[in-house]
Amino acid sequence: MERVAHFEKVSKDRFIGDLTEAFSSVSAEDAASIYDELKLPRRATAGSAGYDFFSPVSVTLKPGETVKIPTGIRASMKQDWVLMLFPRSGLGFKYRLQLNNTVGVIDSDYYGSSNEGHIFIKITNDSNEGKTVEIPQFTGFAQGIFMSYGITEDDDATMVRDGGFGSTTGK
Repeated sequence: MERVAHFEKVSKDRFIGDLTEAFSSVSAEDAASIYDELKLPRRATAGSAGYDFFSPVSVTLKPGETVKIPTGIRASMKQDWVLMLFPRSGLGFKYRLQLNNTVGVIDSDYYGSSNEGHIFIKITNDSNEGKTVEIPQFTGFAQGIFMSYGITEDDDATMVRDGGFGSTTGK
């Protein structure tokens, strides 16, 4: 198996700012304490393709509710690789938990962005059975899979990324 990437935490200041913005009930002091406890994504078994991402805070989602979770994590990977994000299979199967963009795409050049390549995962409880999803703090809720990709023979992209959502559109 080829080793193509590594995970690391974003800076403490970046995480504190992003977490307190996303969750107004979390104080900067609490966010700093949470940062120290963050777990890097990891595979559960030797045969697992996906690296589990863990929620830094407890989340409860009633049907139809959405939350944007700053993970505190960034991924450095080889060029020509991408990290694809999905809900953990069990949560998707039991609750129809879904990523709002259906599949998260973390490009290799996102790591160097001005936001430190901080990976956010926005999820929705799309239950049509009235089920509430509870994700305890530091529990896996999403999974990331590294994949290689190709480009067309006449590709001429030269732009350099500086940002996340929408940062490469129309420029």
